Amino acid sequence: MPQSDASINGALAKPGVLSKLPLVKLTLDALLPPQCLGCRAIVEEAGALCPECWDEIDFAAPPHCEACGLTFEFDPGEALLCGACVRERPVYRRARMVMAYGEISRRLVITFKHGDGCDAAPAFARWMVRAGGGLIAAADLVAPVPLHWTRLFARRYNQAALLALEIGKQSGAVIVPDLLVRRRRTRSQGGLGPKERRRNLKGAFMARPSQIQIIKGKTVLLIDDVMTTGATASACAKTLLDAGAKSVDVLTLVKVMSPAY
Repeated sequence: MPQSDASINGALAKPGVLSKLPLVKLTLDALLPPQCLGCRAIVEEAGALCPECWDEIDFAAPPHCEACGLTFEFDPGEALLCGACVRERPVYRRARMVMAYGEISRRLVITFKHGDGCDAAPAFARWMVRAGGGLIAAADLVAPVPLHWTRLFARRYNQAALLALEIGKQSGAVIVPDLLVRRRRTRSQGGLGPKERRRNLKGAFMARPSQIQIIKGKTVLLIDDVMTTGATASACAKTLLDAGAKSVDVLTLVKVMSPAY
């Protein structure tokens, strides 16, 4: 039988039950106080930003392009597509993001990707679940953008996969970490223009043969940390669509807010 409220409250009130947990937390906070994800200033709880860093971040919000997610300075009314997407729609259906690329968001991503900042993944995923709730709800499968095995070996973790797994924990979405394979190591995308980026990624991805059957007819949500021109997202989306996916959406932590094409 279920315990009564009185018996539960009585158990919690016993010495050593109610008192120990706050004591452990207070001890840990004293020895290792929570730090701001952006500047490492002391904050009230883990996975938070200090007020100064929060104010510096440009969080993405409507109005935005329905396709690539580019934010508008003013509401364009009915035509909710940016000029670039009117000229050429992206391969993916919709892209959404948490924040625009800037000084603080750049620092967050670099620490997360290259500075062993894995502890930030739950907080970042929480922000992504809020920003991309509609995409997550519409997705049959959620998959991270993959790393080539040589980069994974050097870095020791795929930041996109960490975000995807945390999003799955927090939202209940079906996560398939190995849906895609990066079959060749490409040169860094940094410093390349949009056309060079697309050329650099041509043929770089493939659907994992053992997962082909589960892709067919499904809506897939791609997860990545940063979207710059959309070349990586487009290459992955094309691979999934060629494998039989119904549609592909993209959710990222950060986006460079300039037209993708």
